[in-house]
Amino acid sequence: MGTMFEPSLSMSAMRPPTNAPSMADSLPNINFGFDDLRDRMARFTEKFDKFIDAGRKRVLEERNHFHMNVAQLQEDQRLRKREIESLNQKASSHAQAVDKEAAETAEMHAAIASISQQRDARAQHRDRIRGETAAVRKHIAQRLSAQQQHASDLDAQAQSNVPELDFWQSYLCMRIEGVGIADRLKFIFTHLDEKNWEREASFDLDMAKSDYRVVSVKPKMEVERIERCVEKLNETRDLGPFLKGMREALATALK
Repeated sequence: MGTMFEPSLSMSAMRPPTNAPSMADSLPNINFGFDDLRDRMARFTEKFDKFIDAGRKRVLEERNHFHMNVAQLQEDQRLRKREIESLNQKASSHAQAVDKEAAETAEMHAAIASISQQRDARAQHRDRIRGETAAVRKHIAQRLSAQQQHASDLDAQAQSNVPELDFWQSYLCMRIEGVGIADRLKFIFTHLDEKNWEREASFDLDMAKSDYRVVSVKPKMEVERIERCVEKLNETRDLGPFLKGMREALATALK
């Protein structure tokens, strides 16, 4: 079973009439400008978006430019590094060339010094040889002059000795023979031994040098007596007394 509620009088009294105006319609009409604000916000948003886009593009451009600059700097750095390496290699090659030239220069100076020393030594040797040559030439000239003088003396002595030798050969019973050696003569004496007049005694006289010497005696006799006779001959160049003295010495030796 249902219960029906009927509106009370008081509720009926509070309900406005159906055709009566509303309370909101009775309020004053206020314009807040939402449309203008919306337009302004839209324009601001559009400008802000453009600003953001421009900023983004600028940032991208600056970043790209930065990267390009960095790449260019890296490329420049690489090129500079390569140039530095090339310059270092050139500097090293130049230093090696300079060291080589210095070594060659030092070696050349050493060679020049050695050659100079050799030249000086050879010059000294040449001067010494020249001095020795001059001394030898002088000595040769002196010897030649002495030999020429000696030859002249011998010629003069020979000229004077020829008749004297003839005399002494007859007087001393002597003859002269060659021995097959230049400047050497053999003097042979006889009539020394009263028991045998044909018995011979002899000696060899070497006249190769300016001082004569007796090199062989037969028979043997005192050396001191021979030296006295030869010394007197070299002093006087008088052959007669020498032959007479040697004959006497040989006669004594035969006894």
